[in-house]
Amino acid sequence: MRKVKKNSEENEQEQMNKEFFEAIKLLEEQKGISAEYLYEKIKAAITSATRNTYQNRDIVVCDIDPENKKMRVYVRKNVVDTVEDEITDLTLDEARVYDPNAVVGGTVEIPLETKKFGRIVAQTAKSVIRQGIREAEREIANKEFASRHHDVVTAKVISVDMNTGDARIEIGRAQGYLPKADQLPNDDLKADQLIKVYVASVPTENGTSYAGISRRHPGLVKRLFETEVPEIYDGTIEIVSISREAGSRTKIAVKSNDENVDAVGSCIGPRGMRVANVVDALAGEKIDVVKYSDDPAEYIAGALAPATVNSVTIDPDGARTCVAVVPDNQLSLAIGNKGQNVRLAAKLTGWKIDIKSESQV
Repeated sequence: MRKVKKNSEENEQEQMNKEFFEAIKLLEEQKGISAEYLYEKIKAAITSATRNTYQNRDIVVCDIDPENKKMRVYVRKNVVDTVEDEITDLTLDEARVYDPNAVVGGTVEIPLETKKFGRIVAQTAKSVIRQGIREAEREIANKEFASRHHDVVTAKVISVDMNTGDARIEIGRAQGYLPKADQLPNDDLKADQLIKVYVASVPTENGTSYAGISRRHPGLVKRLFETEVPEIYDGTIEIVSISREAGSRTKIAVKSNDENVDAVGSCIGPRGMRVANVVDALAGEKIDVVKYSDDPAEYIAGALAPATVNSVTIDPDGARTCVAVVPDNQLSLAIGNKGQNVRLAAKLTGWKIDIKSESQV
């Protein structure tokens, strides 16, 4: 009868071990979390949880052997002539029930029966695995975001909160959040949608902040042009300045470091394909590519595109202010809807611009 009971317990232990190691292997494959990391966490947690049964004495040991797919939990007691502490001590006769070779002054390992610690192991393992997954995923995400800092990446939308509009996104093996405030005004994100995002900031070392993911950051426009325009990537063309009102309009000033290369034409691309690809990535946001000039008047006139500018008069007092004169029929275009065009031009150039029509002058 005792042998049958023992075999039953051994079978139960073997089955539990099998399921345990299969679960850890699956986590390692699917989540990319180190099995060793989880084993160490689980050993510490099981030891701590089981130790409560022994008044928190340091006699509980948990051994995990992944190679042979075995896990043992046992208590290690001292073999003594006279028992002074029933929790930590055993007489020689008691010890030899578990180890025929036990001697006084040594120790003996007493395996814990499956029924005694099985539930503890199961509950503790689940809790530790959940916590371990969270910690490991956070570490993986932090490394992923750190490697993409100040870069544009393709993200997959996992889900969108119906109440707040915040989106959970996936970048490589990492997951993060794209708040509604960092989405474009005309974004209507759906699950499984692929979008371009900019990693503006990364989590701090102590994990007190999240990665800053944005579709509004000017850096997104810069990186998109670097991707589309090889001349920018190799340094032939330089992006001098960007002013942006996300979702509506962006102005980007470029200059060529090679007199044989047209900066504006290269950014627009054959049949406008390069700038069109950037516009598509930004959900239709309008983009004005402006030629940078060391001559402030010429630079400011170009920045007011698509309006035609007759002249730009620089304030001689050096206050970085100027007056731009445009044809009467170009005044509203130069100013833009709600002043947007002149506002973006001023931000792009760093000059305060006063727009006047010919008749006003």
